[in-house]
Amino acid sequence: MSAHSTPSHPASAHQDWIARDLGALWHPCTQMKTHETFPPIPIARGQGSWLYDFDGRRYLDAIGSWWVNLFGHANPLINERIKTQLDTLEHVMLAGFTHQPVIELSEQLIARTPHGLTRVFYADNGSSGIEVALKMSFHFWQNQGQRGKTRFIALANSYHGETLGALGVGDIPIFTHTYAPLIQPAFIAPAPDCQQAAAGESCAAVTARALAGMRALLEQVAAETCAVIVEPLVQCAAGMKMHEPAYLTGLRALCDEFAVHLIADEIAVGFGRTGTLFACEQADITPDILCLSKGITGGYLPLSAVLSTEAIYQAFYVDAPARRAFLHSHSYTGNPLACTAALASLAIFDTHDVLARNRARMSQIDEWLAPFRAHPNLSRVRRSGMIVAMDLTDAHGQPYPRAEQRGQRAYRFALDHEVLLRPLGDTLYWMPPYTLNDAEWALLVQVTRAAVDAATAD
Repeated sequence: MSAHSTPSHPASAHQDWIARDLGALWHPCTQMKTHETFPPIPIARGQGSWLYDFDGRRYLDAIGSWWVNLFGHANPLINERIKTQLDTLEHVMLAGFTHQPVIELSEQLIARTPHGLTRVFYADNGSSGIEVALKMSFHFWQNQGQRGKTRFIALANSYHGETLGALGVGDIPIFTHTYAPLIQPAFIAPAPDCQQAAAGESCAAVTARALAGMRALLEQVAAETCAVIVEPLVQCAAGMKMHEPAYLTGLRALCDEFAVHLIADEIAVGFGRTGTLFACEQADITPDILCLSKGITGGYLPLSAVLSTEAIYQAFYVDAPARRAFLHSHSYTGNPLACTAALASLAIFDTHDVLARNRARMSQIDEWLAPFRAHPNLSRVRRSGMIVAMDLTDAHGQPYPRAEQRGQRAYRFALDHEVLLRPLGDTLYWMPPYTLNDAEWALLVQVTRAAVDAATAD
């Protein structure tokens, strides 16, 4: 029986939880009516790389539970640190008060991120972190007397979250179209997406073309622009679109030349996803503002961190009216439990030499991808560090009509074969915890190949 078919026996605990869910919840990024025929999966527990439902079926978490889980579910090291902290201090407001976990985490983030980032501001999630970064950049220029700087530049196909400020620097219509009357849109620059290379064009040429487009835009609007915001190396929600580190190097130089900030959104790509702890390292650059979230706590608790340079911090550090201060806050800013989870996650990077182990795994992944690259219904099979993506196409290499929902076919097939493989449209991707063992990787490769065949069979 399919994992999602209706059982003939009396309702199980699994079915009861589904019924209760559908009677009470409104799920994110979901057309709820689809759950009439494809109900949500109630998860009872997680262990290692696996999720288990109430009927005992299991699912290999190949997408890290929306890109947040780095070291598996119920990780004993993170669990123990959180349990200890729970008996000490669960929360205290960060305005006028402080605590040990947030101080230690701030010191560690400053030590590990690119040189020159010296201050850490906390929020609750990725979108909130983006809001902080946008307001911080705008307010900096206001404090500097440059009141004409009120806009931002984002890349084509960019995604930085779904709160209103974050939507303003997004360029994916399905998220932005409905709310357009509420949004101040960014200027949109060409993306350096290597997938868009013309016949015979190299990725380096795409990079040069995108930088030329950015220069042309800055020549027109730099006086109005607070910052350029970019996801370094991988535009994730756009379909895992990947670019070269050279683009970031060139972009840093352009931002310096035209006196605008560079905001690096490493919410999804940070903490080892692209092979280095932070993607900006591969270009040897320091952004003016760095946004972190998702994997920061190993997938345990909501937290985001926004790091800035000392120059930005000092623009607010004056004997002046309150309006010169950065008046932004969240009730759970710098929560001690979340900061403790983040400290435990960083400790695992050190004690288990995670980045070195991932580099060894990357070589194996490239070998496993060879048959995918030869598959007649796949194009643009690509990898950036521990992120793998591939696009479903017809036998002529063309995208399928959206209505055919080939990606959804692959998703459902994989679920019925113990793998959580949630696509972005017709883009299949892997972004699993770093803890998958050889057998789990073998299952992921095998089921993905079978899912591709099932999804593209007419």
